[in-house]
Amino acid sequence: CKILRCNSEYVAATLNLRGSGRSTAFCNALRSYSHCTRKTARTCRGDLAYHSAVHGIEDLMIQNNCSKEGPMSPPRPRPPAPNHQGLETLDICNYEKSFLYKHGQPPSYQHCAAFGDPHIRTFHDDFHTCRVEGSWPLLDNDYLFVQATSSPVAKGSNATVTSKLTIIFKNMKECIDQKVYQAEIDNLPAAFEDGSVNGGERPGGSSLAIQERSPGRHVEIHADYIGTTIAIRQAGRQLSFSIRAAEEVAHAFTEEQDLQLCVGGCPRSQRISRRDCCRGHRAAEVARALCKEMLPVEDVYFQSCVFDVVTSGDVNFTMAAHGALEDARVFLPNTEKLHIFQ
Repeated sequence: CKILRCNSEYVAATLNLRGSGRSTAFCNALRSYSHCTRKTARTCRGDLAYHSAVHGIEDLMIQNNCSKEGPMSPPRPRPPAPNHQGLETLDICNYEKSFLYKHGQPPSYQHCAAFGDPHIRTFHDDFHTCRVEGSWPLLDNDYLFVQATSSPVAKGSNATVTSKLTIIFKNMKECIDQKVYQAEIDNLPAAFEDGSVNGGERPGGSSLAIQERSPGRHVEIHADYIGTTIAIRQAGRQLSFSIRAAEEVAHAFTEEQDLQLCVGGCPRSQRISRRDCCRGHRAAEVARALCKEMLPVEDVYFQSCVFDVVTSGDVNFTMAAHGALEDARVFLPNTEKLHIFQ
């Protein structure tokens, strides 16, 4: 159904109508709009936007005394964006271009990460270490659902690690079919569950794409239609998740979708103190030396690294903290917020 294209052509044709010829040009645009909707009738019959457009056209034609027969206006070129660079066409499946066109400035972005024990860096730069055994939503909004499944790092341990990630890119008309991505320890695929590597056959299908950065170790998913990039990594026996999301996308949820670790962090009852594991510990001194090689700044990434190496006994966890820091370095809109100190 291409009703959105009809809508955007009508808006473009009527955006800057001025002067004595406005009424004639407006009727021409309405007839073009009506003609465009008729061409989409077969594929759009069950679409609310289509029916809304049809009724809206009828009302506007009556209000403006427009006849149903007469000349039609060709699609007009869109006006330049407020930044005066101009846009030849408005690509509705490129969030950044669309936002720049509408608002005259690039969108704001936010960053969230889950790695190691797991440690959660929220969109608001809060930082928690969690026990959260079982499945918990990292994100649950109008565009994305991300669930992390955690299990104990060792038998009898309070510490847990992410062993499975499920990411659902929700269906978005004109751009992508719904796509599901699943990763488990030792199985980091470079494709969606249905075997595809993009958003499907829709006009904007290429606006969702998977890129394998390191086979079995590092995958990136680029969702340009919602201004979002996701990185999934495996280091040792754990998975990590990082996201850079447009602020508007990160906040597109209702009150019912209130449990999201990326938004609110860990529930208070699920938080673990990183200090308790590592006071006066011989193993902690060894862990500090190992982590210092990878993470010279003693911030929360460094503290998390020490905690993970002590509780798991696995030196590969230095790579988990290092990978999360590298993702933050790339994804964070404000590099001054890169390091968090607690």
